[in-house]
Amino acid sequence: MYRFTNDYSEGAHPQILKALVETNLEQTIGYGEDKFSLEAADLIKKKLGREDVDIHLIPGGTQTNLIAISAFLRPHEAVIAPLTGHVEVHETGAIEATGHKIITMVGTEGKLSPSDVKEAVGAHTDEHMVKPRLVYISNATELGSIYTKAELKALSEVCREHKLLLFMDGARLGSALTSSKNDLTLREISTLVDAFYIGGTKNGALIGEALVICTDSLKEDFRFHIKQKGALLAKGRLLGIQF
Repeated sequence: MYRFTNDYSEGAHPQILKALVETNLEQTIGYGEDKFSLEAADLIKKKLGREDVDIHLIPGGTQTNLIAISAFLRPHEAVIAPLTGHVEVHETGAIEATGHKIITMVGTEGKLSPSDVKEAVGAHTDEHMVKPRLVYISNATELGSIYTKAELKALSEVCREHKLLLFMDGARLGSALTSSKNDLTLREISTLVDAFYIGGTKNGALIGEALVICTDSLKEDFRFHIKQKGALLAKGRLLGIQF
């Protein structure tokens, strides 16, 4: 029977299982500083054509969203997200639990537009309200739609105009990039957003997401945030091998 409940009902791609078994008894240092994790980061940088990004391997998507967003924001700052966004609907209030409000916009087919962002910013005018600071989008979205290059570029421009960070949830980025309607490359995404991640869990890995931080001001002490949120795996190699 084929089940369409989700895109992570099976285990993992056989080649990933094979690699994990073949390296099982090989001893490495921990916490993501092993040779496999470092090589994975280098491979991602080569795919992006960039050496100036930071790569962090994190076990799951909700953890990645939580750690990144809470690290990037100051206490009074808020997230703008579509009404159907994963951080709003399916993360048990993880972002709110860190003290950050999510400002939801209806959007279109799960996507935000520049006008949505402008409306959210315009509705929060002074220190008696939270300050919009980060725009959250997912690609592919929770409804299966994807962002075109023109759409992402327009969002990026309005975010920069209003001094907002643009963060892309890439749990299903593999699906978006292989869509017949896609016209974006990984490198182009990295130039238009401040941070994004390449999902493994929903794209054939057992677990794991590769967070790419593109903006220098967001990079400092990020491993401290990962550790504090309980996501710095002692056996970090298990993530590195899969990527």
